Amino acid sequence: MLDALFEGLLLILHWKAFAFMLLGVGLGFWVGLLPGLGGGTTLALMLPFTYTMSPAEAFAFLLGMHSVVATTGDITSVLFGVPGEGTTAATVLDGYAMAKKGEAGRALGAALMSSLVGAVVGALALALAIPVVRPLVLTFGSPELFMLAMVGIAFIVSLSGEGRGGLRRGFLAGGLGLLCAMVGQDPQAGILRYSLGLLYLWDGLDIVPVLVGIFAIPEIIDLAVRGTAIAGDVSYGRLGKGVTEGIKDTFRHFGLTIRCSLIGTFIGIMPGLGGGVAQWLAYGHATQSARDANERKGFGQGDVRGVLGPGAANNSKEGGALIPTVAFGVPGSSSMAILLGGFFLLGLVPGPDMLTKHLPLTLSMVWTIVLANIITVGASLVFINQLAKLTTIRAHLLIPFIVLLVFIGSYTANNSYGDLVAMLVFGALGYAMVAAGWPRAPFILGLVLGKLAENYLYISTTRYGAAWLGRPVVVVLFLLAVLVIAYPFVQARRSRRRAGARCAS
Repeated sequence: MLDALFEGLLLILHWKAFAFMLLGVGLGFWVGLLPGLGGGTTLALMLPFTYTMSPAEAFAFLLGMHSVVATTGDITSVLFGVPGEGTTAATVLDGYAMAKKGEAGRALGAALMSSLVGAVVGALALALAIPVVRPLVLTFGSPELFMLAMVGIAFIVSLSGEGRGGLRRGFLAGGLGLLCAMVGQDPQAGILRYSLGLLYLWDGLDIVPVLVGIFAIPEIIDLAVRGTAIAGDVSYGRLGKGVTEGIKDTFRHFGLTIRCSLIGTFIGIMPGLGGGVAQWLAYGHATQSARDANERKGFGQGDVRGVLGPGAANNSKEGGALIPTVAFGVPGSSSMAILLGGFFLLGLVPGPDMLTKHLPLTLSMVWTIVLANIITVGASLVFINQLAKLTTIRAHLLIPFIVLLVFIGSYTANNSYGDLVAMLVFGALGYAMVAAGWPRAPFILGLVLGKLAENYLYISTTRYGAAWLGRPVVVVLFLLAVLVIAYPFVQARRSRRRAGARCAS
């Protein structure tokens, strides 16, 4: 194993493979910054260029590009409140809030360093899990995946705010998200649901225009009304000083960063769940790391832990998603399905051969993920002060550029004008939710998990009847979901008891 690990490093450090990796990193850097284009789309576009490459060069190029998209997607999310990728939407909640407070540098430093830690954890998981991953993947069938989605939905409680009013609004927003997830053709019966007679809605709502609309449009309106820069009246000097602070935050909350990296890795291993689930589970876990109710109120208002959690999970999931792809030929995400096409193009068959005969090539992928992220984070940190200064440009100069990003991001999701209409509709909904004080995170969580939960529930009941409810992993995940729901209430009760004790003393 150690010999293969060293051989894998030599494969990547060969000048040609390394040059292709740098080219991929450069492409991934800009793709991540542009909303809506997406790592999967870019992988598909670049796949034909790998015909004449050796396997080591091809995977250095493709993985180098794909593994840094989420890292640079965080930059757009923090600076403009526009998700650079569908998998970086959770970063908007606290990252953009920090930028508005003049802490763009700190938010970017935290996002980049947590992304690097997450990438290293995911790559290590890929290296270590190769001999033991088979039993884990085979343990999780549709019943376990359904309960895992239920655990994610249970995090709505953590994202709903304090008090009964906050919980009620959070549950209603999450329910609306679940309802929107049902738009389109029923995958089992083929019946159209809530399609309003529009062909565009037959395939359901695309996540990219919904995310861009619900997060970006309210912020653009707010920026236009305020008429100031995103960061208000903050000097350039203050923006730059926060970068080191953001890097330190990663290590101040190192336990949280590692835990969220492991969450991302685990979600990546489970085929079909994807980065959207990983980021929101990590964000939900970050909110539960708050010591009391007052501390939890800071999430969504500019708490750095709300940047660290999703940043770590987004990058660690890539190493996790590669595990079932390489070991069994079962893609862990849509991007991995495209990468699987690259295996066949190059004459490789995922499975036992990749873990024996081609083990150095498999481990070269580990090195690619690590090196690509080190290079990207290093390059980003060099220019981070200049990037942070974008938040001090006056609103009337910045808004046209942000609007252009929003329209490009929405349209490139499916190259459809329907996406632009959907973006504007959900932009209006997002603005109404902000104006009324309703949380947007539960809505997105419901939308992301709704379709997955429905599909896995149907498969489970059709295949197993009611017997799946007694499966050991299902029972454990059900208890975990109950714990996730109960934890904020227990924590709030403890806070009230402590406050009462202080008043009595």
